[in-house]
Amino acid sequence: MPLDPTTMVAPAHPPVSGQQADHPDQKKPMSKASAITAITIGGALELYDSGVYNFFATLIIPLYFPVGNPLGQLLLSFGTFGAGYLMRPLGGLVIGAYADRYGRKPAVLLSMWLMGLSALILVVTPPYAQFGIMAPILMIVARLVQGFAIGGEMGSATAMLMEYADERSRGFYTSWQTASQGIAAVFAALVALALSHTLSPDALEHWGWRVAFLIGILVIPVGQVIRRRLEETLEAPARKKAAAGGWQLMRAHWRELVASVLLMTGLAAAVHLIAYYLPNYASFQLNIPRGDAVWAGFVAAGMMVIFGPIAGLLSDRVGRRTMVWWSRIALLVMAYPAFVLINTFPSLTCLLVVVGCLAIPMAMTSPATLVLVSEVLPQRLRATGMAVTYYVAIAVFGGFAQLFSTVLIHVTGSPNAPAFYLIGCGLVSLIGLRMVPETLGRRLS
Repeated sequence: MPLDPTTMVAPAHPPVSGQQADHPDQKKPMSKASAITAITIGGALELYDSGVYNFFATLIIPLYFPVGNPLGQLLLSFGTFGAGYLMRPLGGLVIGAYADRYGRKPAVLLSMWLMGLSALILVVTPPYAQFGIMAPILMIVARLVQGFAIGGEMGSATAMLMEYADERSRGFYTSWQTASQGIAAVFAALVALALSHTLSPDALEHWGWRVAFLIGILVIPVGQVIRRRLEETLEAPARKKAAAGGWQLMRAHWRELVASVLLMTGLAAAVHLIAYYLPNYASFQLNIPRGDAVWAGFVAAGMMVIFGPIAGLLSDRVGRRTMVWWSRIALLVMAYPAFVLINTFPSLTCLLVVVGCLAIPMAMTSPATLVLVSEVLPQRLRATGMAVTYYVAIAVFGGFAQLFSTVLIHVTGSPNAPAFYLIGCGLVSLIGLRMVPETLGRRLS
C-alpha cells in the first residue's frame, strides 16, 4: 500500500521544506536503519542523565540538601519528587506542542540541548558547604530542566520514529523508543558501577560522581552529529492545522486522550515496580545487599532492549490490541506468585529469575502500547498527546508506585501487597484498551 503523502513522509522522499531540491549537492537522505539508530541513540543519551542521577541520588542529596535544616528538608522533598516527575508532563505539553507546530526535528534537538544544560549545571555547582543556599536551588533547577527535557523527548522522538515507517512497520519502528530506555538504563548503571569500583568512597563523593554527568554533557555534540541528517517527518499542512487550534484538537479527541492515559497507567506501574522498585524492595525487604540488588535493574533493562523490538515486530503481524491484551494479562497472572516466590526464597538468584520473567511481558507491552496510542491520535496532536498522556501516568502511577506499594505493605501486613498495586493498575489499563480500536494497517490521519 503506498504512503499517503499528506500524512506520512518516508526518509527516501525529499524533506518537507523542499530545500533539498534547491541544493543538489546536499548529502543523500538517511536510510531508515540510520534514522532508527540516530533517534534511538539520541534518546538513550538524553535518558542517561536521569538514570545516573537516580543511581547517585543518595550520595548527592546530603551534599546539596542539609538534612538538619528545615529549609533543606523542604527543598529535598520538592527536588527529589516534584522536579523529577511533575515537570515531565509539562515538558511533554510544551515541547510536544512545539513539535506538532514546528516539526519533530527541532523539538528533539531542543530537548537534547536542555538535557545537556541540566548535566552542565550538575557538574559545575559546588556543594552546600561551599555555595550555601544557591547550591540546592541550582540542583533543583537542574532537575526541573532535566524533567522538562525528558518530557519533550518522548512524544517528539516516538512520533518521528513512527512517521519514518509505513503501515507495515510502525510497531517495529516505535519499539526502538522502548529499546532506547533500556540502553540508557544499562549505560548509566555501567558508568556508575565503574566509578564506584575504581574510585575510593572519598573520591567518589568529592568529584567522582561529577564524571558521570560530564559524560552526559556529550549529549549535545554527539546528539547533534548523529541527528543532524534526520529529515522532518511532519509536513507543513499538518503544522498549520496544529497551530490553528491545539486546545480545540485536544477537546475534540478527549476520549482518545482518556483512553491513552488509562493504557499508559498499566505500563507506568509495570515499569516502575519491576525495573525500579523491585531492586529497592530486595534491599529493604529481603535483606539482599544493595550492590547485588542493582543487578535486577540490569536484567529488567536488558529485557527491554532484547524484547522491545521483538514485540514491535509482532505487533505489526498480530495487531496492537492483541499484544497489549496478552502481555497485560500475563503481568496480572504472574504478579502475585512472583512476590510470593521471592519472599519464600529471598536470594539474589530468585530475584533475578523473577525480575527476568516479569520484565519480558513488561518489555513486550511497551511498544504495542506506544504505537497504539500514537495511532489513535491524529498526526497534528500526536507528539503532544503521546508525551502528556505518558508522563501524566508516569507522574501519578509511576512516581508514586513505591509509595503506594509501601503503604499497601503497611496496611495489609503482607510483603506481597505490591502485587495488588500492579494488578489494580493493569485492570484499569484494560478499560482503556476497550475504548480504542485495533489500528494495525490504519492510515495515519
